[in-house]
Amino acid sequence: MTSIIIISITAILVLYMGLYKAKSALLPVSVMGLVASAASLVLEWGTNKSYFNDMLVFNNYAIAFSVLLIVTTLLIFLLSGHYFEKISSNVAEYYSILLFALTGGIVMVSFQDMSMLFIGIEILSVSMYIMAGIKKFNTASNEAALKYFLMGCFATGILLFGIALVYGATGSFNITQIAGKAGDEPLLFYSGAIFMLMALTFKVGAAPFHFWTPDVYQGSPTLVTSYMSTVVKTAGFAAFLRLFSLGFSSVPPVWTVTLAVIIVLTLFIGNVTAAYQQNVKRMLAYSSISHAGYMLIAILGMGQASSSAVLIYSIAYSIASVASFGVLIAVKEQKGTDDLSAFNGLGRTNPVLAFVMTIAMCSLAGIPLTAGFFGKFYIFGVAISMHYTWLVAIAVLMAAVGVYYYFRVIIAMYLREPQTEQTIQLSNSYQFVLMLCVLITLVLGIAPSIMTNIL
Repeated sequence: MTSIIIISITAILVLYMGLYKAKSALLPVSVMGLVASAASLVLEWGTNKSYFNDMLVFNNYAIAFSVLLIVTTLLIFLLSGHYFEKISSNVAEYYSILLFALTGGIVMVSFQDMSMLFIGIEILSVSMYIMAGIKKFNTASNEAALKYFLMGCFATGILLFGIALVYGATGSFNITQIAGKAGDEPLLFYSGAIFMLMALTFKVGAAPFHFWTPDVYQGSPTLVTSYMSTVVKTAGFAAFLRLFSLGFSSVPPVWTVTLAVIIVLTLFIGNVTAAYQQNVKRMLAYSSISHAGYMLIAILGMGQASSSAVLIYSIAYSIASVASFGVLIAVKEQKGTDDLSAFNGLGRTNPVLAFVMTIAMCSLAGIPLTAGFFGKFYIFGVAISMHYTWLVAIAVLMAAVGVYYYFRVIIAMYLREPQTEQTIQLSNSYQFVLMLCVLITLVLGIAPSIMTNIL
């Protein structure tokens, strides 16, 4: 709870600093607030604190995912530099809105009451609707915000309807109490569980509720897209797993078949469609859909190792995504486009950027000695232990398709002629973030035991 208070105060302070034109202090203050928030969470490790009559519970699960959300936000802020200043003169609102979105994400990963789940989702979603359309005079950004808002409203309605049905069947919003009353009104309860499943799969961008993802990711500012594909997605999956492992674990046959179909569709649509993309940003959007399918496998397995598997995969995916979007921002600023052709010859003109992008692509593809490989390994291990071998076979086949389209970027960087010999200049903080992402990816790929026993 202390972390939520610190981040909220920081967001309000940043707004006032923007009002008094203290632009140079916005990023340092935001970073200090995030560091203080993460430190407060780390100090609570091993405890189990509840707030508001058990509506929020901060245990090791909530703390681990909250720290991941904060660290990812911190890396994205360090990448921002002068990025927001190129869009608008009111830079403070960008940092404050993203900080408020982060508070929503922390509420989502620590909820124990379905009303808090709804509040967390809405805080996060409303903030991201604004950020998607933050380029007020850009048609693509306006279109992205409108699509995101309309589709998000429908998903919110479905979520509320599901919550109402579950409450009607059990008489409680508390997910631990719900688990013990699942059989009282089976029709109401099962219907509510399916509606909530549909709403949450929309929030994480899983098929067939994924149609908003490519357009919103492509139309939004690239730094905002990186936030959507990391912080928003991680918070969504942590909430998804918490709800179904604690609240709906007593009636898995009701939703497991539906979820298995969703996983197959998500893996197929995400990977196959990504293979046809010529725009790297759009390719990463479809890639995020496919990664949603992999993480849903751990939720379907619902074993003791599911929490650790989702956390490890989220770390690997978030770090690789921050690195890949960071390189994409740098390339687009110089070349003026984020098409695949913009990466031609990058290995010759900017070997450091090409190396970072190569490591990120290998991790996202699941190549050994990267964090992404062990992320997939643990996900598949959970599925096999729960006898979903057929699903693992499909996932491995789709992973092979992923290798194809990720390596298209690597081939363009090293085997094609550059369009220009001009090098890309990066700030010190920008280089620090990219190198840190590479280091974390390789360390977790070589020594994954560092993270395996956290939860």
